[in-house]
Amino acid sequence: MRPLNQGWFRQQVQFLRRQFLQDGDLPFTDVLTEEAIAQALATVTGWLDRIFSPLVTLWVFLGQVLSADHSCRAAVARLITHRLARGQRPCSGETGAYCQARQRLPEKFFGDVACSVGRALDAQAEQCWLWKGRRVYLFDGTTVTMPDTPENQEAYPQVYNQKAGLGFPIARIGALTSLWCGAIVNLGFCCYAGKGQGEVSLLRRLWDVLLPGDVLLADSLISNFTNISLLQARGVELVSRLNKAHRKADFRRGQRLGDDDHLVRWFKPTSIRSLDWKAYKALPEYITIRETRVRVKQPGFRTRSLVVVTTLLDAQQTTKEDLATLYRGRWNNELDLRSLKSTMQMRELRCKTPELVRKEVWTHILAYNLIRTIMAQAAAKHDIAPRSLSFKGTMQTLEAFQPLLEFGVTDAAGRMGLYHDLLDAIATHRVGDRPDRYEPRLKKRRRNYYDWLTKPRAEIKRQMAKRLAKN
Repeated sequence: MRPLNQGWFRQQVQFLRRQFLQDGDLPFTDVLTEEAIAQALATVTGWLDRIFSPLVTLWVFLGQVLSADHSCRAAVARLITHRLARGQRPCSGETGAYCQARQRLPEKFFGDVACSVGRALDAQAEQCWLWKGRRVYLFDGTTVTMPDTPENQEAYPQVYNQKAGLGFPIARIGALTSLWCGAIVNLGFCCYAGKGQGEVSLLRRLWDVLLPGDVLLADSLISNFTNISLLQARGVELVSRLNKAHRKADFRRGQRLGDDDHLVRWFKPTSIRSLDWKAYKALPEYITIRETRVRVKQPGFRTRSLVVVTTLLDAQQTTKEDLATLYRGRWNNELDLRSLKSTMQMRELRCKTPELVRKEVWTHILAYNLIRTIMAQAAAKHDIAPRSLSFKGTMQTLEAFQPLLEFGVTDAAGRMGLYHDLLDAIATHRVGDRPDRYEPRLKKRRRNYYDWLTKPRAEIKRQMAKRLAKN
């Protein structure tokens, strides 16, 4: 994109950066740069200087996903308030122009900005925050639902055992997340079911961002011969849990490294359905795997023992206890997805077309990564680990400070003072140190006792109308 007014474009970039503390001499202030935004907008053409410019549209969209009220009406109302506070003429309160602006922006723009922020933050990790000097990435999948429109149903059909008109379109999402800071460095979408639509297929589309020496921390679904061989070819190490459905661990065999710790050979299966013949022949005949049994003695934990499999074979550099501690860190993946789906309300999306649904998800990811950046800034200032800070507390504090960040101060010194006050407030919201906490999986609060919707809504409304007509 070539803006008609470069000065106005730069002013909008600076305003957007200031809303997420990308200003001054704070650490991690170069994750959302003007160059990254301009590069993402390079393919956008035919955009006139109008109220909903690309950056204004992005800013309004970010405010929409961060707000408790996800409606477009509230998002446009915030823009009107912002324009009046700056002495500008208010725009229309109708949401049509905003929705059209979101449609004009390509999906790639949202994805490029979101991933560039996550990768820039991950690249600036302090050495003390890494695991044995290595970058560790988490991978897991989850699902989101969206409005029941014909377009969404065609692109992301609902599960097979739901009757038409009762369920909602459902999509699978796979995320690669940095362990040290929680930033999402890559994301993929697919249907919920069907050939090539599982989490393993998603991972293979995303792992190009992994570099030699990195460690992938994943669940048992990933620990098969094919994935490990392909990861080793890239120089990426794997730490996972043994998939008992396919292999059994026998610690009487192999090269013994210690109690319940040994090296074994996994031989290539006779056939691999996910690979063609040429790719199958390129795989090695066997791979050497380290298997370690970890016993869980904490009362309340469901799992009593598990077998961790890894390609980190040196027992001197990586002890059995190191592997157990690292695998326990995989729980952060569940917490990160909970932050996205529950805290940021991404579980049920609002857009009515598949393309806008994906843009909505990417905007959530961008906002999520920017919040993780602010958490890293607070952690660096107070010399604590980013994971020790509360994501929800950070989000609530940032929302409370937003009016001051927008309209409060204009001079550089005043902004820096406001930034430090915000970081100090965020640093007070720590995650409780509860490594051995366990709770019953039961609900206490009762909900309203309504029957389930077992027929299409239109059919039930017709039945209600007939009953009312008879009465």
